[in-house]
This record gives sequence, C-alpha cells and structure tokens, in this order.
Amino acid sequence: MNDQAMLDQVQEVLDKLRPFLLRDGGDCELVDVDDGIVKLRLLGACGSCPSSTITLKAGIERALLEEVPGIEEVEQVF
Repeated sequence: MNDQAMLDQVQEVLDKLRPFLLRDGGDCELVDVDDGIVKLRLLGACGSCPSSTITLKAGIERALLEEVPGIEEVEQVF
C-alpha cells in the first residue's frame, strides 16, 4: 500500500471516531504516518484530558490497528 492510500485509510477511520471525540469536546488531527506509526495531535478537551492517553491507545490505536494494514502504533504529538 502506498503512503497516500494509508493516509486516506487512517483519515477514514479517524472520521468514524470523530463524533465520539466531538461529543466530549475534543477532536484529533492527523499529522503524519511514518513507517506504520500514526502521529496524531489531540485537540480541544482531548488535549488536556487526563484520560487522553487511554483515548489514544485503547480507542484510536485499537481501531487503526484493526482497520488499516501496516499500522503498528499511534503516537501523540504536541
């Protein structure tokens, strides 16, 4: 899979998850995908929420690992 196809797939999964983040006053922005590592910036309430690591790993990362071949990890960038 080429980089653009992977970026598109990651964005598609994030778009499915976005309503749940927005409901809690947050959002996320795809910064980059590099060698299977997705770099996300958490925005709004998600950026300062004490549970943001759980949201990132248990929610977003799990969904991306299940749905996008080649994804290995999700990292938060600031």
